[in-house]
Amino acid sequence: MSAKRAERLVNLVIALLGTRQYVTAAKIRETVPGYEPDDGTARADEAFKRMFERDKAELREMGVPLETGRTSVFDTEDGYRIARADYELPEITLTGEEAAAVGLALRLWESAQLAGAAQSALVKLRAAGVDVDPARAPVQPRLDSDEPAFEPCYAAARDRRVLQFDYRRPDEDTPARRHVQPWGVVAWHGRWYLVGLDLDRQAPRVFRLSRVVGTPRASGPENAFEPPADVDLAELVAGAFGGRGEEQLVVVRARPGAAVGLRRWATPLGAGPDGDDRLQLRTTEPWRLADQLAAYGPDVLVESPAAVRAAVVERLTRLAATGDR
Repeated sequence: MSAKRAERLVNLVIALLGTRQYVTAAKIRETVPGYEPDDGTARADEAFKRMFERDKAELREMGVPLETGRTSVFDTEDGYRIARADYELPEITLTGEEAAAVGLALRLWESAQLAGAAQSALVKLRAAGVDVDPARAPVQPRLDSDEPAFEPCYAAARDRRVLQFDYRRPDEDTPARRHVQPWGVVAWHGRWYLVGLDLDRQAPRVFRLSRVVGTPRASGPENAFEPPADVDLAELVAGAFGGRGEEQLVVVRARPGAAVGLRRWATPLGAGPDGDDRLQLRTTEPWRLADQLAAYGPDVLVESPAAVRAAVVERLTRLAATGDR
């Protein structure tokens, strides 16, 4: 199977997992990257039909539970969806090494271009009137896959070698040299972070890779140190860069009938001046909430606080940039 076709199949699976509704072939053609665009010609229509039929057969041969049906009695044609309950794996027990490998693969997946294309497909489906629930969609906001500091930091953490690099904090004019025992590289809310023991300060520290200046250099022998057995890298990143804290109230405006998943746990505040529904959300993780709100695209607008609104705008801007590449 070609890489292009594999990418298209992954995008199709993610799009159909992200909704309870049946999605018609026409909407799939419009929203899932990789299909023959509709240019009004019979040739393009026939090419799309052949491609889509092959993809449906391929998914079913692989055991993907692709269903055909109609969401409403008013629908005029069949659509498609994937039965999530039948698609998900049962509980799996992994060894420590197997779990580490799966965790690394998951974090690297979040940096792949596939995630950006698939997220774009979900946004387009929502814009076309299909109810997409972010909780059902296995996609994270795309990370910058060409972060120059990633490879040397990851290699040093893997080989347990001391790492040195220049790091510029936002409140400093010039970068400072850091010497670190790297424990691991973590993906968190659309960015990469290095976690380790800062040898100059003799304390655990978290470093955003986008603030690393130049190329980090590893030194000394391999296996020169061992990370603490009970360390939780994600928890350290969360504590340093906006993890759980005091509860915050976030007020958003949602288009009528949209953002069904969000309404399940929101407090209605009545209609806004423009006719949209005003909703109040409570969260201790505002940046995680920003990820969820960005997935609704133009259907949801953040009123307050300004920091969450800016975070959502930043995520949508980044998503739009991936679609232009």
